[in-house]
Amino acid sequence: MSKIIIGSHAEFEKFLGEEIGVSEYLKITQDQINKFADATLDHQWIHIDPERAKESAFGNTIAHGYLTVSVAPYLWRQIAEIHNLKMMINYGIEKLKFNQPVTVDSEVRLRAKLHSLVDLRGVSKAHLQVTLEIKDNPKPAFTALIVFLYHFEK
Repeated sequence: MSKIIIGSHAEFEKFLGEEIGVSEYLKITQDQINKFADATLDHQWIHIDPERAKESAFGNTIAHGYLTVSVAPYLWRQIAEIHNLKMMINYGIEKLKFNQPVTVDSEVRLRAKLHSLVDLRGVSKAHLQVTLEIKDNPKPAFTALIVFLYHFEK
């Protein structure tokens, strides 16, 4: 898989309405889940108690939904390499819908399409339609419009 390279608003605009790419798979481990629970103070048993979780509908622990969302920028950087930047800002998430829990040791990847791109007086506001796919599962973990602001150098 090769990354696309984007160095300006005009180069980004060429992908409008197009699927930009798909990341590599990332394995979600119990260690990641436990650290996320510690960081967010969300220690619900379905996330951190493997023994108890065996009796759940999922048969195992599951990743926090927001943990799965938090890996999206990392996976996006596997799809696109943005050059010529002063700064990039995670601006927002719209229409986030969790579809399927991610059980421990599942592998996920991001599929991204450029939904819209607006030039806000020199700042590119990109809406990416993203899907977090779970390996060997027909239902995605989530779908969303992720919004990034790219401040390109002149």
